[in-house]
Amino acid sequence: MKKVFLLLAVVFISTGIFAQKGKVTSAMTLIEQGALDKAKEALDQAMNDPKSAEWFNTYFAKGKLYQAVFKSDNPKFKEFSKDPLGEAYANYEKAMELDPKGGTKKRIITGMIYNNLALDLYTQGGNQFEAKDFEGALKSFETQIKITETDKYVGVTDTGMYYNAGLAAMNAGKQEVAIKYFEKCAEMKYLGITPYFQMSQSYMSLGDTAKAESLLKSLPDKFPGDKNVTLQLIDLYIKAGKNDEALKNLAVAKADDPGNYSLWFAEGIIYLNTEKYDEAITDLTKSIELKSDLYDSQYGLGAAYINKASDMFVKANDIMDVNKYNTAIEEAMGVFSKALPYMEKANELKPDDIFALRGLKELYYRLKMTDKYNTVKAKLDTLEQQ
Repeated sequence: MKKVFLLLAVVFISTGIFAQKGKVTSAMTLIEQGALDKAKEALDQAMNDPKSAEWFNTYFAKGKLYQAVFKSDNPKFKEFSKDPLGEAYANYEKAMELDPKGGTKKRIITGMIYNNLALDLYTQGGNQFEAKDFEGALKSFETQIKITETDKYVGVTDTGMYYNAGLAAMNAGKQEVAIKYFEKCAEMKYLGITPYFQMSQSYMSLGDTAKAESLLKSLPDKFPGDKNVTLQLIDLYIKAGKNDEALKNLAVAKADDPGNYSLWFAEGIIYLNTEKYDEAITDLTKSIELKSDLYDSQYGLGAAYINKASDMFVKANDIMDVNKYNTAIEEAMGVFSKALPYMEKANELKPDDIFALRGLKELYYRLKMTDKYNTVKAKLDTLEQQ
């Protein structure tokens, strides 16, 4: 009787195992049919059983499920995971770990599952990057890299994934990680000089101006004749507050490309920030002649005239002779008048920009344009209270 009891127990246990494995088989069919909610329910039940929870096919099916979730347009299915492809990858890896005979690995290779997963990760990473989820994008691109660097991936490696990972890391504030990927791109000669420029930006973000400068200065030997090196050095020197070095490089760049409005603008802003208003006015006027529809140039020139006029007012207060004082004030008012069209253009280009409105408020007050002053003041007060 005891033997019969034991035999029955074995039968019941086996039946339970087969029932749970049947859930996994059923889930695979449901995935193919697009019934992902029912497939997930079946797999959740299988995972609650200690035996099927350690069966490699359970994890393989979960990998298929989450890959299908990513491809689905059904918002209900999207709620299953914030990172469905990360889940898919983790489950495929677990399936191979639990499969003692290596059959799962063969299925992944022959079915080109990792090839498709890598493409999906590229798409997911791009979507996350566009949505400014840079941490998520980095994870997706790094998982793509992991997959393509294994023997389970069959095909040509996309070197662009390293660059994508670098950009995601840079925007996520992980500059050391970004540098690692940009260095990889440079080693592979991907995108020529561009990865070096990105490395320089990352070094700057880390506060290592010396390393960024050294890197940029090494590039003419690697890429002779590339004029963008000078532009990158100018940007570096401006950000580092090395105005003399910036001006030296700007002189070289302007001589080589006198029609580049951005060079005149950059030089003008340096002069504006160092209170050399006449030089700033000359450069910013030239920048606007070359390209008139930029807010920054219009506002910058307006600000240069306002600052110059304000200095003239201060100096006029030291003049004791009444006639000379009146003349000096009149000249200052003339400079304020010159600022007006540029500040109004800046306001036209960015109607709700507080800085342009503040500039207009001062000009309308100085020039006794009461109605316009009241209108601008009211709008500025509203914006500043928001």
